[in-house]
Amino acid sequence: MDILTTPRAHAVASLAALSLVACAGLEHRSEIAQPVTLSDGAPQEVNSRAKRLFEDAVKAYETQKRSNLVAYPALEAKFQAALAEDPNLAEADYNLGVLAERQGKKEEAVDHYQTALKKKPSLKEASENLAVIAQNEGRIPEAVRAYESILAAYPDDAGAHARLAEIYRLSGDHDRAMEMARLALMREPKSLTAQKVMMLSYLDRKQTSLAKLVAQKALKIDESDPELYYTIGLIFLTEREPGKAQQQFKKAGELRPDYLPAQVMLAKTALQQEDYPGAEQHLRRILQVSGKNAQAHLDLGVAYKGQGAYDKALQEYDIAEELNPQLAAIYLNRGIILHRQKDSPEKALENYKKYLLMLGGAVALPADAPVFALMNEAEQLVQAKADGKRTEEEAKRLELAQKAQQAKLKEAEERERRDQELENDKLKGAAASSTPSSEKPSRDRVAPQATAPKEEPNDDPSEKR
Repeated sequence: MDILTTPRAHAVASLAALSLVACAGLEHRSEIAQPVTLSDGAPQEVNSRAKRLFEDAVKAYETQKRSNLVAYPALEAKFQAALAEDPNLAEADYNLGVLAERQGKKEEAVDHYQTALKKKPSLKEASENLAVIAQNEGRIPEAVRAYESILAAYPDDAGAHARLAEIYRLSGDHDRAMEMARLALMREPKSLTAQKVMMLSYLDRKQTSLAKLVAQKALKIDESDPELYYTIGLIFLTEREPGKAQQQFKKAGELRPDYLPAQVMLAKTALQQEDYPGAEQHLRRILQVSGKNAQAHLDLGVAYKGQGAYDKALQEYDIAEELNPQLAAIYLNRGIILHRQKDSPEKALENYKKYLLMLGGAVALPADAPVFALMNEAEQLVQAKADGKRTEEEAKRLELAQKAQQAKLKEAEERERRDQELENDKLKGAAASSTPSSEKPSRDRVAPQATAPKEEPNDDPSEKR
C-alpha cells in the first residue's frame, strides 16, 4: 500500500539534507609565514642552511597555491627539513600548524602553534590562530581574551580588530562590529577579514546593495579568495537568484576544493534538485576534511538512497547515529528505507516514533507532517502482515487437520482390508478342514445305473381282439 507519491517520498527523505546549511561566518584562514629575518627577537640567529630550506618551502607553497594543487606531505617534509637544520626556527613550526589545520588536523595544528610561541613569543600570528580556533569551537570568552591580549601588545594589529568585529557581528551588535571593522581597515586598508565582516553585517541586515559594494572592493584586493565568492553567493540567495548563487559557490569550490562552506551549499543545492550523484561528490569532499561530520554522513545516506543504494545509505545513517545520536532526522530517513525497501514496517515504526519523541512528540509537528502518513502506512502494513500471518497459520492448521483426517481414514481402510483378508483366510482354512481325503470320490469309479422294469405279458383273452 503506497499512500505517498514518489516525489513526496523523496522530499521526506531529503528533510535531513536540507538542514545542512553552511554558517555565514568567517572561516579561519591561516596564511603561510613569510621567510624569517634574523632581527625579529629570535632566541638565536638562524643558520643559513635552515633559512634557505625554509624559504624554498615557502616558495613551493606559493607555487602550489597558485595552481590549486597543494601537496601537503611534500610541503611538510620541506619544513621539517628546515627544523632539522635549526630546531629554534619557530616560523617552521607555525607553518606546519597551518598545513595541519588545512587538512583538518586541529589538535596537531594547536601543538605546532603552541610550540612556535614557546620558541618565539612575539609570533603573534600563532596567537591569533589559536584564538580563531577557540572562536570556531565556540569558546568565545577565551577567544576574546586572546584577541584583547594581542591588542594590548600590538594596538595597531588589524587582524585582532577584525576578528573581534566578527564576534560582535555574530552576537548581533552590528554597530560595534562595523566600528571594529573600520578600525581594522584604518590600520590595514587591504584587510580582507574586515571587508568580509562588513559584507556579512550588511547581509545580516538585508542591505544587499551595500554588501555588493564591499564585495567589489574586496575582489580588487584578492580575486582568489573563496570566502568572497561564497559570501557573494549568499547575497544572491537573499535576492532570490539561486542560479547566480550557485555559480559563486562553484567558483569558491574551484578555487579551494577543501573550502567546506561552499561544498556544503553545493551539496544542499544538489539534494534540493535531486542530483544525488552530484550531492555525493560534494559530501565526500566535506568528509575528506571533516570525517566526523554527522550531518554530512546523514546527507550522504540521503544521496545514496536517491541512487537506490539502500544498504550504503543505512551504513551512513549508522555512522551518523554513532557520531551524534541526537540527530533526529537519522531515524526518519532510516525508517523510510526499512519501511519502503526492506519490508520491515515494525522496525520502521520504532524509528518513526523515536524521531517524533526527539522532536517533542506529535504535538510538536503539524498534522500534515509526512511522518504521520508514513506511520499510518507502516501500521497498516504491520496489521496486514499480522492478519496474513494468522490466515497462513489457520490455513496450515486446517491443512494439517485434513492430512490427519485423511491419514486416519487411510489407516481405517487399511485396517479393514487387513481384517477382510484375515477373515477370508479363515474361511478357506475351515472349508479345507471339513472334507476328509478318504471319502473323496474317485474319478475311476462308475456310478451304478438304474434299470427300467420289464413289462409283464398280458394273457387276458378279452383284450386280444
